Amino acid sequence: MSFRILILVAAVGAGAAGGVFFAFSTFVMTGLRELPPNQAIGAMQAINRGAPRSAWFMALLGVTAVVALVVGVRSLGRLSAPSSWLVLAGCVLYLACLVVLAAYHVPHNDALALVDANAAGAEAEWNSYFTGWVAWNHVRTLTALGGSALFTLALFND
Repeated sequence: MSFRILILVAAVGAGAAGGVFFAFSTFVMTGLRELPPNQAIGAMQAINRGAPRSAWFMALLGVTAVVALVVGVRSLGRLSAPSSWLVLAGCVLYLACLVVLAAYHVPHNDALALVDANAAGAEAEWNSYFTGWVAWNHVRTLTALGGSALFTLALFND
């Protein structure tokens, strides 16, 4: 497969992942915030169970990561090409998105899974979860979309 096609795959994958995260930042979490806390917790717990079971979503994240790594490594061997630094930066940004997902979102989602939505203190747990989760989701949205933009720019600078 040609190097340019791999960059295109990385751009589309990073953009699609960023789009999913953008949806959460802009309306999914806002919609959950309008629910009573016990319902919001239950809904988010269901979403968090469903996401890692979605073969399409996990393939999107995983295949994009592998392709980003491949184009990033290949770019190291051609640093004189104008697009190489854009590809490397796109790779770093997309992978940073996955680091945020693994280091922040997964542990917080796992902790929310243990919350009894109807227990005393559940509302405080939800409020704490919501604020941090959304802030870090903005970060992973921007890193994924930034990676996509840089991959796309690389296609026009070679």
